[in-house]
Amino acid sequence: MKGFIQDIEAIALRNEEFRQVLYTAKFCQLVVMTLKPTEEIGAEVHNLDQFFRVEEGSGEAVLDGVRTAIHAGFAVIVPASTNHNIINTGTVPLKLYTLYSPPNHRDGVVHHTRADAEGDDEYFDGKTTE
Repeated sequence: MKGFIQDIEAIALRNEEFRQVLYTAKFCQLVVMTLKPTEEIGAEVHNLDQFFRVEEGSGEAVLDGVRTAIHAGFAVIVPASTNHNIINTGTVPLKLYTLYSPPNHRDGVVHHTRADAEGDDEYFDGKTTE
């Protein structure tokens, strides 16, 4: 089958990895993430747009220094060049998925922990899922 057609909520809720790239198209990329209590993505800036959807847990979205409480059901859109961070402020894992447009990571990459992600210099290499 061409494309990605799956139950993203169930996939996000089952995910235990810090970051896992599920599907990479030419102009966007689908990734699931899990942040442990007190864990954060880490402040970053991309030259691309990014969308987050929280499936479980609670935390804060920080966009250019403005902190907003988020929880299951929240969507966050981060425009290109925005300094941003997602922080788990709750007591259970923060489960979410994100769309990068265009892709940001190598297709299929899995980072078990934030330390793994920070220690990997991988970037999107132009190869898509199909």
